[in-house]
Amino acid sequence: MTILNRLKLKSRMILILGLMALVQTGLIGLFALHYLQQSLDEQIGQRALHVAKTIAAMPSVVEAVEGGDIRYLQPISLLLAEKTQARFVVIGNINGIRLAHPNPYKIGQSMADDEGDDSAEALVHGKGYISKALGSLGWSMRGKAPIYSEDGHKVVGVISVGYDLNRVAEIIQRYRLTLILVIIGSFVLSALIAVWFANHFKQAIFGLEPEQIARLFEEQKATLGSVREGIIAINAEGKVTTFNPAAVETLGLPEGTQLSGKNIKDVIPDSSLLEVLKSGIPQYDRELWLNDHTFVANRLPMKQGDKITGVVSSFRRKDELDQVSKKLTRIQQYADTLRSQAHEYSNKLHTIAGLIQIGANDEALALIGQESRSHQKLIRLLLDAVPDPILAGCLLGKYNRARELGLRLKIDPESRMTELPDHLPREQLVSILGNLIDNALEATLHSDKAAGEVTLSMSDFGNDLIFEIEDQGPGIDEAEQLRIFEKGVSSKAKEGRGIGLHLVKNLLDNLGGTVTVEPASQLGSRFIVYIPKQREQRSVQAE
Repeated sequence: MTILNRLKLKSRMILILGLMALVQTGLIGLFALHYLQQSLDEQIGQRALHVAKTIAAMPSVVEAVEGGDIRYLQPISLLLAEKTQARFVVIGNINGIRLAHPNPYKIGQSMADDEGDDSAEALVHGKGYISKALGSLGWSMRGKAPIYSEDGHKVVGVISVGYDLNRVAEIIQRYRLTLILVIIGSFVLSALIAVWFANHFKQAIFGLEPEQIARLFEEQKATLGSVREGIIAINAEGKVTTFNPAAVETLGLPEGTQLSGKNIKDVIPDSSLLEVLKSGIPQYDRELWLNDHTFVANRLPMKQGDKITGVVSSFRRKDELDQVSKKLTRIQQYADTLRSQAHEYSNKLHTIAGLIQIGANDEALALIGQESRSHQKLIRLLLDAVPDPILAGCLLGKYNRARELGLRLKIDPESRMTELPDHLPREQLVSILGNLIDNALEATLHSDKAAGEVTLSMSDFGNDLIFEIEDQGPGIDEAEQLRIFEKGVSSKAKEGRGIGLHLVKNLLDNLGGTVTVEPASQLGSRFIVYIPKQREQRSVQAE
């Protein structure tokens, strides 16, 4: 077994298939030879018995046997042996004494003297039979038949007709040579088939050896076990073929539940995996509602050539992703705020230092007071109108960002955003608002007619949260207003544009909200966002 394991898969398959063909052909050959010998023996025996019964029924022979007429029986037995191509025709009387024999010296002697003689069956019981025995003339297949008297009431003698078995041996030898040639041919053909099959099989398993496949299988099991995302794969019949412990845990199933072989509908009703299996179109970052939790899933079809052989899906609870996203959003907000403030106050400090150096102390104090009053006014507005710290931090960061760009972010003092629903993801809200403000700042910055101001108005009256962002940019054509939210579409001819508004549209679709674009009152564009306060009961597709 150790030597076999050292061989490549192709060599193993050629060797094993060749040996199997050799053994199978050899066994079949031995059986064929044995069956052929038995068949030939039986045919020759039946022929000998038929000849013996025919001779025993000849009236002249019956009469000669009853009269003990050796002179008639001896030549007739030789003639009949020649005519029937028999080795011998022996005729005996009721006492088993030979009346005719190919060897004249045997005439008159008892047939019982021959080794293996069994004439009693014919003489005593009056039955014809076939036997293979060694007689005075060697091995032969014999047929013996009783000779009945003319009235048919009693046995008066016996006819023994024998055929030489050497002819049978010659036939067997001829077939044996043929069979050896067939075995050699089968072995060569099996080797060629094994080479073709091994090449086809190796191609199907990507040229891997069995040991490599086993190692990859163990690595796959370890990988699936270490991944925190749930993974489920189905075959073309919709039955689960692969899953990991995280899938069982994420779906809320009992620990140790075996999913292999189960139909995906029995595991996850209304599964979209069957839709991907049918269409072959992958699905990315799809949200689904299952077991009172929201999941984010990716589904990819598995193909072999042009044929879809299955689908694999990875999924994870959305609240885990939201926690990570929330942390990243806060960190980015803090970083933007600190960077903007550092840049802004660095400029102010340089200005104040310059004023003090030239002795303009009153102007320096006035500038310090102005900065303090401006920030205090903004902070009081945010504390009163926007008590949510995440949203307030976002607005403060964008305010400082605008000042860094030499622009002004004006927040309507009548704004009010105190009734933010708990279910509304804050990171999605600030992403929507942040992208729209950044877009407005950039549009205003690149406009020659702009006064450098972006206006934000917020309202939580009624059933919706309403945000209005107005810029002083060049505006958006009506034709472009229908395409501005598509991915990659932007009024700036730069690579990587057209992402922010596309993200805003996707986030609003997820929250059940809408966004409209219209010309501003004087210059630029106004984006109006509506987000419902009540979560809509949407029918979310299951995994």
